[in-house]
Amino acid sequence: MEQNYSFSDIEAKWQTRWNEQQLYKVTANPDKPKLYILEMFPYPSGKIHMGHVRNYSIGDVVARFKMMQGFNVLHPMGWDSFGLPAENAAIKHKQHPAQWTRNNIAYMKNQLKQLGFSYDWDREVATCDRLYYKWQQWLFLKIYEKGLLYKKKSIVNWCDECNTSLANEQIEGDKCWRGHTSIGQRELEQWHMRVTDYADELLACCDSLEKGWPERVLTMQRNWIGKSYGTSVLFPLADGSGDLEIFTTRPDTLFGATFMVLAPEHPMARSLCAGTPHEPAVLEFVNKVGLQEKAVRTDDATEKEGVFTGKYAINPLTNEQIPIWIANFVLMEYGTGAIMSVPTHDQRDFDFAKKYGLPLRVVIQPQGETLSAEEMTAAFVEDGFLVNSGEFNGLPNRDAIQKITEHVAQKGIGKATVNYRLRDWGISRQRYWGNPIPMIYCDDCGTVPVPEKDLPVILPEDFEFSSHAGNPLTKMPEFFNVPCPKCGKPARRETDTMDTFVDSSWYYMRYTCPDYDKGPLDPESVNYWMTVDQYIGGIEHAILHLLYSRFFTKVLRDLGLVKFDEPFSNLLTQGMVVAPTFYRDLPGDKKEWINQGDIDIATDERGVPVSATLKADGLPVIIGATEKMSKSKNNGVDPQSQIDKFGADATRLFILFAAPPEKDLNWNDQAAEGSFRFVTRMWRLVYTTLPDIQGVQVGEIDHAALPKAVRDLRRKTHSTIKKVTEDLDGRFHFNTAISAVMELLNEINGVVLPESGADRDIAARVLREAVEAMVFLMSPFTPHVCEELWEVLGHTKSIFTEKWIAFDAEAAKAEEILIVVQVNGKVRSKLTVAADASEDEIRQGALTDERVVAFMEGKTPKKVIVVPGKLINIVI
Repeated sequence: MEQNYSFSDIEAKWQTRWNEQQLYKVTANPDKPKLYILEMFPYPSGKIHMGHVRNYSIGDVVARFKMMQGFNVLHPMGWDSFGLPAENAAIKHKQHPAQWTRNNIAYMKNQLKQLGFSYDWDREVATCDRLYYKWQQWLFLKIYEKGLLYKKKSIVNWCDECNTSLANEQIEGDKCWRGHTSIGQRELEQWHMRVTDYADELLACCDSLEKGWPERVLTMQRNWIGKSYGTSVLFPLADGSGDLEIFTTRPDTLFGATFMVLAPEHPMARSLCAGTPHEPAVLEFVNKVGLQEKAVRTDDATEKEGVFTGKYAINPLTNEQIPIWIANFVLMEYGTGAIMSVPTHDQRDFDFAKKYGLPLRVVIQPQGETLSAEEMTAAFVEDGFLVNSGEFNGLPNRDAIQKITEHVAQKGIGKATVNYRLRDWGISRQRYWGNPIPMIYCDDCGTVPVPEKDLPVILPEDFEFSSHAGNPLTKMPEFFNVPCPKCGKPARRETDTMDTFVDSSWYYMRYTCPDYDKGPLDPESVNYWMTVDQYIGGIEHAILHLLYSRFFTKVLRDLGLVKFDEPFSNLLTQGMVVAPTFYRDLPGDKKEWINQGDIDIATDERGVPVSATLKADGLPVIIGATEKMSKSKNNGVDPQSQIDKFGADATRLFILFAAPPEKDLNWNDQAAEGSFRFVTRMWRLVYTTLPDIQGVQVGEIDHAALPKAVRDLRRKTHSTIKKVTEDLDGRFHFNTAISAVMELLNEINGVVLPESGADRDIAARVLREAVEAMVFLMSPFTPHVCEELWEVLGHTKSIFTEKWIAFDAEAAKAEEILIVVQVNGKVRSKLTVAADASEDEIRQGALTDERVVAFMEGKTPKKVIVVPGKLINIVI
């Protein structure tokens, strides 16, 4: 009866049937508990990668399992389809971003369907669809009305030749991504959202997420918000032109401030030296440092660099003139972007002062010692007593913090302050492929919102995109020339588009009502489905996307659109899919990254590459580090190649089995082939046992009355059901669940039925129960083959409409267990005892075991330690 396992035919068959049956289509149902399972939606780059497959396979297992447990499961998918990568790709391929994006969506959607994910495609959204971006523009206007949107000048990376701003990822060394060298920084007016208005609530609500979110993510969010208590102090400019405000958590060191340092992005960094001989050097430094990664700038290993502005400030407590510098290690994100530098009591300031010959003054002395600024080789950062600090001399420095804060407040030059690392969210982007910002500028009326009746502001698509440098919207009079909605006079439409983080900050709510046209959200639908019960995505989104989504939720709540405070009840951040890299060295310290498909690889017994050569000419290839799969390193594996070779089920199975979801997954083709072999074994087992179990009804089984061999199989069946259920219910122990089913398959393989009679009948019932359990338990992991085998076993309904299989608690209990026996901590024997054996029985069995007696050499035990169900240690 055995049929060939033709995975391509089987998978196509069941994908078609699921679609015809609308198996995953879901609506609100008050008779079932709801469950919202969501993976972070992808950018439509052209093909899904193994990271996508892992993310979506995890979510699919949970969705199918919960569906079978009786939940009303919402499991949608869509596309984060606006953004910079589409513009870059469109220029490269000489296509319009709209065409490029929509073609990619069609291709990637087909790939996701090939993998058999249980998405309700009727709920699909794409952020570039007019209905979606219309309601996002409407939300923009409501947020503006609420006073949470404003414009201010901020620094952007700029390329003169491209005539556009650049994201950090568009800069490679000293060039823009198109190869131009005319890059620098420019101050532009940008729209900002007042995320800082919600800083305290965002921080406080982290506590409510502790049960469902990884501690690491919450720590990252808390640190990003960065609430700290300190003192703000005004340092007057020596030329009388204004003040520099600093924030410090160490006002006890104010008397030791001997110079000031500004961040290159500080608003005064350029203006201080305007028209002075120092201006060229300052602008060169500001432009250079502004293009560097901030994490690199603040790394302790990065050399501290700076430039003198030629200007001075007044230390308000010493009345001394102190120089103002600009340095790479100061960021606008901290405090005010300006710091007072106390080199004797801050190592970073100490290193900077030593490098540039700046003065040092000791203001904290350790108990019983005298520090000399001239002799110091490192900053003193411990507590002590104030010196060189006027009326505060002799105070313990920690006591002086409050007193000096009160002092500067009385003088009107400072105050106690709460500071946040969090900054308002700049959402303006000087690029075309994004959601148009619905604002109009009139010479008479100022900034005027687009009337709601005129929404959406449609992003024009009928033009030749590739011929334009910069943002083509700025060159379209038909787009930006509009009458003022208030006075009717000629006005100008905003040509900036929104940051795509805005698009992704509420998409999960729109899934609940994707076709709703009376507002952004249908109140009934969004309040039925939200919050998202399980959100799944990469750790790289731990801060910005998740923080902005939390912020957006609170704003929409305050606008009366939703009734909840947080968007995601539970969060899983899955690990990356990583693979070895291979390359050849090229002149100029460059590397040529080689695709795995072009090389022959020799591996050790663990499957780790030990040598590699080019297939074409046999020349050696260098084995690089194991890194996240990426196109730039040529170490990606196309999921399509795996689907074509092994099928969707085997591809999914390897992804789920190879590592726990939260850990990085090391890809190797041999392991993927192993998953295919297991699926094939399961297929063959069903067909092998089918003649013995076809037509057999399992019914009620008296477990205790079963013959021992049959009872052992039933025990294995029900202990496996118990194990898999527990591993999937509220946990993500997919690899151990799959391993348990593999053990069950091995157990079934060893079964030989009696030739005839009552014993054969009961054995056939137990065997059928075991085979059905195996197929059922594997169905969330390998859905296509399990649907097919379920049908082969005689079932007429989809396996995913069946109720999740229950286990018999008595049958699942082990009748006998294996106890390890140690003598002085070393394993000397093993005992097989009854599962309910007492400690005395286990102790007696160990002390009379022949091997143990031999190792005891007639000595009396000092102690006998019994670890129930596991081991016994005899100490002699």
